[in-house]
Amino acid sequence: MSIRIGVIGLGRMGSLHCRVISEMPKAELACVVDTDAAVADAVAKKYDVPTVSAAEAVELVDAAVIATPTSAHVEAAKPFIAAGKAVLIEKPIADSIAAAEEIIALAEKTGSSVQVGHTERFNPAVEAIRRFDITPKFIEAHRISPFTFRSADIGVVLDMMIHDIDLVLMLAGDEPEQVEAVGVNVLGATEDIANARLTFSNGCVANLTASRLAIKSERKMRIFSEQAYLSVDYARKVGIVVKKSENTDLIQMARQMDAKNLGELAGKVDYTELIKVEQLKVADAVEPLGKQAEAFYNCVANGAEPVVPAAAGLAAIRCAAAITNSIKSHRWDGQASERKGPDIITSESSLKKDWLRPEEDEMWKDL
Repeated sequence: MSIRIGVIGLGRMGSLHCRVISEMPKAELACVVDTDAAVADAVAKKYDVPTVSAAEAVELVDAAVIATPTSAHVEAAKPFIAAGKAVLIEKPIADSIAAAEEIIALAEKTGSSVQVGHTERFNPAVEAIRRFDITPKFIEAHRISPFTFRSADIGVVLDMMIHDIDLVLMLAGDEPEQVEAVGVNVLGATEDIANARLTFSNGCVANLTASRLAIKSERKMRIFSEQAYLSVDYARKVGIVVKKSENTDLIQMARQMDAKNLGELAGKVDYTELIKVEQLKVADAVEPLGKQAEAFYNCVANGAEPVVPAAAGLAAIRCAAAITNSIKSHRWDGQASERKGPDIITSESSLKKDWLRPEEDEMWKDL
């Protein structure tokens, strides 16, 4: 069954989606849409497809990929969702909780399938991690890169950290009950560097760092659990797994000795005999964007559930809002100072009141 897919928004990600869709044997790149006529014409010529208006695209396609700037996701997605067409919305699903909820409410009304483009879920390294039956106790993630001049309409939390937010929520199996964060804006009004500490009801703690002002690119995560320690490099698609060895006699001996007597094992027992270190078994390199496109096709053609449903996209936005709110309220110069974080919340729709204490409401009412 051939599925006609349109791509709305032809920036870097939109162009990549066009390439991937054009390479799919059971999908057809039916049309492209962009507010820049020259850009739209160039892409249309490259793939020999028509460039049309958004309204015309709704009639031409079975499904659509929404790759516009984040602030335009709702406006771009609504006509397709209203028509009951499936959509794949680039991450994050929207630039505010209210906007994400609007998308979900409309999709529930029309029966439209909504998948969110958290492409990292399809990274072979992430899939390798998920094969381990572990309960994370502590997660540490670093996602840094030089400034790309893309996604300048949002801060680094929604631009980059959102990937790790989604992965952490997936691994923890819940949304955080406590969020503490700090951020710095350097090039504009929104944060370019951010660090967040998330605490979950089951005791799991996650520490996330994101920067788009680094001198190198890095995408790494470390996961600590009672079952194993995992370290993964998403970019290189490699990692290691450290588990207790099968040498149960030595492990049992160590457990039975208290802290003072444990020193007697020094020089007698090789620590490496107590652990087993192995390379994370990552599948052959398959482009995550291609796997995501296949999953989206499966939603449209076979009615499969989205791998990353709209509800997961909303959960990531709720967590991101909590992080940006914490950044906003952080005091930089001590209790006596009135100087606080960057002016990153620009509209009331971007604010999740539920994350604030009652006494903070006055502080936010004019935003």
